[in-house]
Amino acid sequence: MKAARWYSAKDIRVEEVTEPKPAAGQVKIKVKWAGICGSDLHEYVAGPIFVPVKAPHPVSHDVAPIIMGHEFSGEVSEVGEGVERVKPGDRVVVEPILACGKCDACFHGKYNLCDNLGFHGLSGGGGGFAGYTTVGARWVHKMPEGLSFEQGALVEPAAVALHAVRISSLKAGGTAAVFGAGPIGLLVVEALKVAGASAIHVVELSPQRGAKAIELGATSIIDPSKENAAQRIRELTPGGVDVTFEVTGVPAVLQQCIDATRYEGETVIVSIWEKEAPFQPNTVVLKEKSLKGTIAYRDVFPAVMNLMVQGYFSAEKLVTKRIELDDIVAQGFDTLVAEKSQIKILVRSPD
Repeated sequence: MKAARWYSAKDIRVEEVTEPKPAAGQVKIKVKWAGICGSDLHEYVAGPIFVPVKAPHPVSHDVAPIIMGHEFSGEVSEVGEGVERVKPGDRVVVEPILACGKCDACFHGKYNLCDNLGFHGLSGGGGGFAGYTTVGARWVHKMPEGLSFEQGALVEPAAVALHAVRISSLKAGGTAAVFGAGPIGLLVVEALKVAGASAIHVVELSPQRGAKAIELGATSIIDPSKENAAQRIRELTPGGVDVTFEVTGVPAVLQQCIDATRYEGETVIVSIWEKEAPFQPNTVVLKEKSLKGTIAYRDVFPAVMNLMVQGYFSAEKLVTKRIELDDIVAQGFDTLVAEKSQIKILVRSPD
C-alpha cells in the first residue's frame, strides 16, 4: 500500500509499504480522509519533535522513518482477536494517543499526560497518511449516523480545542482572546462559543483567517501588524479578558497573551513550540495571573462528535483544500508553509 513517511525535516516520501495486519486487541482501518495538522507541519519544517529518531518510541517501539497522519477517519476492515467494541464495516475515528498505561498519570486516567506520551502517526505505530492502519481497540470511536468521513477527520483537532477550553478557568459569560486563527485557533473560537463566552477577540495577521473567525463567532479581529493587540484587547474589554489562548507558537506572542489578560487572568498555552519563548515574570506576579499548558485531549471524542451533529466544527466551513496522497508534499505541506490563507487541508486515502 502507499503511505507518506517522515524521514527528516523537509523529507516526507510517498512510497510503497507493507499493508498492516491487526494483532490481538487491534483494529485494522481502511483510512478515508486524513488532515494535515499543525504538529505535522512542525515536524516537516523543524522536526523531529514527536518523531523518534535516535531510539525507538517506548510505546510504539518504532523509529524514523514513520508513517505520518494522526487526524483521520475510516472504516473498520478487520479486527484482531478479542476485539468486541467494533466490527468490520463500522465507520470510525481514531484517538491517536500512545500511552504506556503504567505511569502515575496513566494510573489516574490522565493518559494525555503520560510520561511516555506519543501519537499514532507522529511517534510510530502506523498513521493515517496511508491506505490502512492498525490501532488498539481502546482508541477507536464509532461515528454517529450522519457524520461524514470528512467531518470525522476533524474530530481530533476539534478535541484539542474543546479540551483546552474545558480545562481553562473560563466560565459562562466570561471573556476570552485567541491569538492565532489557524485551524486549532478557529476551533477554539467555536469551543468558546459552546462554553458560553460573552466576547471572543481574535488576533490574526491573515485577513482570510480573520474573516473565518468572525464567521465562526469571534467578536472582533485584531491585526497585530497594525496595532498593539494586547492594548486593543484591554480597550475592548477594560482591564483585559478573563482567559487568553496562545495558538501560534510564535515566541513574542506569549507575552502579548499575558498582557491581554486581566488581573487574576489566565493564559492557556495550546501551541507546540519549536523555540523557547521569553516573558517577563513580573507581568504574571504583580497581577496574580496564571499560565497553563494543555496537550491533546482525554475523554472528549464522543462529546466532540455530538457537537458536530449539532453543527459545530463544520468541515464545510473549515476545509479549504482536498488533495490526493501522492500530492501531499507539494499540494499539502508546501502549500501550508507558503499560503497562510489555507485553513485545513484534507488528504484522501488511496483506494
